[in-house]
Amino acid sequence: MLTMLGSPRRTCDGLTRRETLQAGSLALLGGFGLPQLLQAQESPRRPRREGRAKSVILLYLLGGAATQDMIDLKPNAPADIRGEFNPVATNVPGVRICEHLPKMSRWMHKTALVRSLVHRAGCHNTLPSYTGLEQLLDNTSTRDTYPPSMGSVCEHLRVNSPNHQDRESELPDYIYMPCYLGWGQAIRRPGPYAGFLGQRYDALYTEVSPYRAANGPTPAPGRPVTVLGEPRLPESALAPGVTIDRLETRRSLMQQIDDNVRQIDTQQSVDHFNRTQRRAFNLLTSAEIRAAFDLSKEDPRLREQYGRTLFGNCSMIARRLVERDVRFVNVTWDLFWDRVPINYDCWDTHSNNFTTLKNVNLPEFDKVQDALLQDLESRGLLDETLVVVMSEMGRTPRINGNGGGRDHWTYCYGMWFAGAGIRGGSVVGESDGQAAYVKDRPVSPADVCATIYECLGIDPDMPVHDRAGRPIAVAQGGRPIREILA
Repeated sequence: MLTMLGSPRRTCDGLTRRETLQAGSLALLGGFGLPQLLQAQESPRRPRREGRAKSVILLYLLGGAATQDMIDLKPNAPADIRGEFNPVATNVPGVRICEHLPKMSRWMHKTALVRSLVHRAGCHNTLPSYTGLEQLLDNTSTRDTYPPSMGSVCEHLRVNSPNHQDRESELPDYIYMPCYLGWGQAIRRPGPYAGFLGQRYDALYTEVSPYRAANGPTPAPGRPVTVLGEPRLPESALAPGVTIDRLETRRSLMQQIDDNVRQIDTQQSVDHFNRTQRRAFNLLTSAEIRAAFDLSKEDPRLREQYGRTLFGNCSMIARRLVERDVRFVNVTWDLFWDRVPINYDCWDTHSNNFTTLKNVNLPEFDKVQDALLQDLESRGLLDETLVVVMSEMGRTPRINGNGGGRDHWTYCYGMWFAGAGIRGGSVVGESDGQAAYVKDRPVSPADVCATIYECLGIDPDMPVHDRAGRPIAVAQGGRPIREILA
């Protein structure tokens, strides 16, 4: 007999009242802000392995996608297990996926499915999928003692590479869209941060003002709506009356102050602070950085292929970023319960699972992923870009009595890879007849992280040192999934 985990409570995190976080704004002349996030410190660089992927685009489906209704359907299971959807053939013989992912079915020759992902770190815990560490914790906040995310390791390697020129206007190697993880719920979820490496290796997080179509339906349980909007650089719009010339004047004044300080105190930290300040200015003034986020010059027909939604716009910008050699780009399909009343269910479908997936989530995701893969392939980028799709957990095999939903489940779920370094048309792992438990070849989040590192040419066993000086393997002991590697 199966014991179903999860809770139908609206927040799904055990929160009984709204929690809020104050997000720091850009502080050009002091305080905690963008300069501190960009500051680099010296440390030895470990050698990299040869990898097929130059960049990674991670499409993160927050909330726990019901992958048994997407890539691991069970048509022979009882009705309260198998659900409403039917499997269909793909362009790889013997591999079948959901009927509501018709575009994805045509990319299976470039895709590797994992149907046996499992972890024991608790529901809605986003730390394992970004770092590989399985640890029960408060999933509504983060700590600087946690291990670094994959993107932060990429940024750490870039900054500390002996070949790295101090080109302050260059894009960082880790960019996260459309907002920091949890912003839409007024919390800050763990995982995508630099942790004990230091905040200087955090992502460049964009900001967003999500909205829904003016003539669209009012969001409600079982009636999700499409989220619109575009990510923007933090503080990219200058305050009224502040021109580029005024910024340059302010920079000149700051440099004069720093010169006087150096005469008194020549500690190396002053120089680091100065470089940090200069890079903060350059995020405001760099034409290259602004251009990467400017979709106005894209072909309108291509924009329609992506869909002009928030998820579509972020994914198109992700392509523009890897085109500019950004190494790790995250696009989260986020939810915005506590900021604006849109996309009520997201992928956290405790109720109306099939209505939500059929009417909004699957068609929009299918369209965006297809557009992204086509776009990358047409530009010769798919063979050097790894596209990863995953959630922090899965959903229960048995459909609940709460309006046809599925609850939280971490004991068996799925994810997939496409593009660089991947042996297309492959399937790893098998779930049991109810998609409840792993039947063959369990895969951990640490194994997924190790596979991504391997594709990037980064040794999964490469150590980084925590605050006590202890060496910690970046993939937390995970092993690459060799069966899917080209």
